Amino acid sequence: MAEGKRTDGTRTPDRNRSRNQDRNRDPGLQPERTRLAWRRTTLACAVAASLAGRQTLHNGIDPVALVVLALVVPTWLAFLALAHRRIRTMNVPRPPVLSPRAAVAAVACTLALAVLGAAMLR
Repeated sequence: MAEGKRTDGTRTPDRNRSRNQDRNRDPGLQPERTRLAWRRTTLACAVAASLAGRQTLHNGIDPVALVVLALVVPTWLAFLALAHRRIRTMNVPRPPVLSPRAAVAAVACTLALAVLGAAMLR
């Protein structure tokens, strides 16, 4: 069915065009960009966790800083595990969509690191 006008003036979709675009798509580019984005985000979280540790050691170890650092490390490790799992799933030409549960976990880890980092600056 070619794209054309309906009697009400709207256009009909060209189903063949979307199929042809899908066949011409290079399956390696998008997964590679996504994999690189996960690696960059993991690196940024590692830097945030390292800075939190440095801040704790530089200002002296007080109970609040120690508790915050104790929360930063497992949060960073959880994000690292989540990112590593997602990077591994990107090795196929058609990787599965990120589950809502994993997306919420990634956002929660990122927000937790931001809040804990701000708590370190107090």
